[in-house]
Amino acid sequence: MIQNGEITFADAKRVLRRHWWVVAVSVIAATAIAILLTAVLPKRYTSTTVVLVELPTVGSSYVPPPLVSEDLNNRLASMKQQILSRSHLQPIIEQFGLYEKDRKNLPMDDLVDKLRLAVDVGLTDTLTQSRQPSGFHVSVTFDNPQVAQQICTEISTMFMTQNVVVQDNRATQTTNFLNEQLNEAKAKLDAQDARLAQFKRQYLGSLPEEEQANLSMLTGLNSQLQANMEALSRMQQDKTFNESLLSSQESNWKASQTQSELGRSPDALARQLAVLVDQLAVLQTRYTAEHPDVMKLKSQIADLQRRIAETPPVISSANAKPSTEQEPPQVQQFRAKLRQDDLGIADLNKQQAKIQEQIQVLQGRVQASPVVEEQYKALTRDHQSALDFYNDLLKKRDNSAMATDLQHEQRGETFRVLDPPSLPVTPSFPKKSLFAGAGFSAGLMMGLGILYFLAISDKSFHTEREIELALKLPVLTMVPLLEGLASPDRRAERASLVPHGFAKGA
Repeated sequence: MIQNGEITFADAKRVLRRHWWVVAVSVIAATAIAILLTAVLPKRYTSTTVVLVELPTVGSSYVPPPLVSEDLNNRLASMKQQILSRSHLQPIIEQFGLYEKDRKNLPMDDLVDKLRLAVDVGLTDTLTQSRQPSGFHVSVTFDNPQVAQQICTEISTMFMTQNVVVQDNRATQTTNFLNEQLNEAKAKLDAQDARLAQFKRQYLGSLPEEEQANLSMLTGLNSQLQANMEALSRMQQDKTFNESLLSSQESNWKASQTQSELGRSPDALARQLAVLVDQLAVLQTRYTAEHPDVMKLKSQIADLQRRIAETPPVISSANAKPSTEQEPPQVQQFRAKLRQDDLGIADLNKQQAKIQEQIQVLQGRVQASPVVEEQYKALTRDHQSALDFYNDLLKKRDNSAMATDLQHEQRGETFRVLDPPSLPVTPSFPKKSLFAGAGFSAGLMMGLGILYFLAISDKSFHTEREIELALKLPVLTMVPLLEGLASPDRRAERASLVPHGFAKGA
């Protein structure tokens, strides 16, 4: 008797020994029914093909990345939604004449759903070095093996065609978008170029790169101004000196005329001597005693002094007038020098004014340089940003065009059928091995369930422990053995129930 539904190993062994045939019958019956179902159920055939995703044949260091940058799983899901849509599956149903019996009773949407359920698309388990699947498989399950193969071929061809269309569309869209952006960037860059050129024309000479040149020119002009001022000072001194010499020469000439008219009186010679002495004093302030002019003037003074000493006094005439003879060459020479001095001074004054004007212009440029530099930096920064953006878009546009050319030449990422769609020989459903295994398992479980029901339904006592548990008291009794009527196994079982300490037959 089983207490609380708990079956011990001895109970299970006893029940299995008595009712083993129940398990055998259940297993055989269930397996036979499963095999019979494989013969009765409609058969389905599965055609499978594997499509390999080939990477670009040209090295990645020489070509740009592909325009379709999403992973294969997302791209495959998007392509699957498009290919398994009604617009793609309905032509297949009409092309191969599928579901002829169901066309009268079911609408086209239901037929498309049935074909969609028959198609399975999934990624392969093989991974590439970039941890991406190396391809995907397409499986089509149908009641006709040839039709299943044809549908699988058509679906795989659609995937390959759709991949080319998607890449071409995205390449075209990307190139068009980049062209639009490039045109806008070029317009902005042209505007920045115009603004920068206008700014350079407006502030020509005050630009930051010209600041050092302006300082160098300012230093040079200051040096020129200093040299001009020194030359002007020397020229003015020479003019003053030449004016004094001219005055002396005119005095000498006038004195000589008066002397000749007065018979060279001692007074006239004395006045001439005084003029020469004054000229000598002026020359000695500028030249040394060995200078030719100084030595010549000293010789004239000595000669004039000698003549004064030798000339007797002469009575002057009150009505004597100087003659109107032509000026001597020395006077004319000094007058020419004075004219040259005037021209030289005027030229130096003009140069000085011009240099000072240039210095003022350069000083204004240098003073305005910080403000101009700030504005120039802002313009150049905007211009450089526009130029970098334009160059970046230009590079992307060129990469897009290169990727499109590679795709057209089948050197980019492409789909290639690795295994053609198979022609199934054996049905994929139902499979005898799976059904037989399932029937065997079901029969075994059913048989064990029946044995368990029989075990818990048995209310008889088989051991002394079961009696003690049922009565909750120790049992002191003797059960007689009827050896003549019981079988040997039954007698052995009953003998095991005799309590310890009781003699057999007592």
